[in-house]
Amino acid sequence: MLALLGTQYKLVVTLIALLLFPILLKGTKKLLEKAIKGKIDLHRKYRAELLLKIILAFVMLCLVLVFWGIELRGLLVLGSSLFAMLGVALFAAWSLLSNLTAFLLMFIQNDCRVGYWVRIVDGANSIEGRIIEMGLMNVVLEHIDGHRVIYPNNLFVTRPVLVLNKEPKPTKAPVIRRIIGPKKPNK
Repeated sequence: MLALLGTQYKLVVTLIALLLFPILLKGTKKLLEKAIKGKIDLHRKYRAELLLKIILAFVMLCLVLVFWGIELRGLLVLGSSLFAMLGVALFAAWSLLSNLTAFLLMFIQNDCRVGYWVRIVDGANSIEGRIIEMGLMNVVLEHIDGHRVIYPNNLFVTRPVLVLNKEPKPTKAPVIRRIIGPKKPNK
């Protein structure tokens, strides 16, 4: 039995890691509960738990890969390459990858949700509307007048966004009087 364990230690370590993962996950959730003590809403708590689960799974995977003989240098090169790709994705303003990366940021950040009234400020211009959809590539706003505005995710993340407390009032269209031809003299 000991000879079998000695030759198959990689499988034993993998099995131990798989068995320890749920236990460590429960421990991190308890630490999170103690740290927040009801200070944040339920939705953010679930996102924090998801992030902790991903980080713990990544650490456990790295440990298992080290026991399987894969060097950390290779993992560091892979990680830094992915990090560089995400950095380029965030700053390449018109790439599809930047919209997908911005979607992930909006998913994690959670300051704007479907149903919120927002004003996006872009220099001297602004767009107001209620968020009706947050997709992988764009955010769909419904203007107070009923128009739909499709706004790219990368611009939504990089522009100042005001979350409005209440629904804005409908805008009045300006009355434009055109005078064609010469002006008539007053009598």
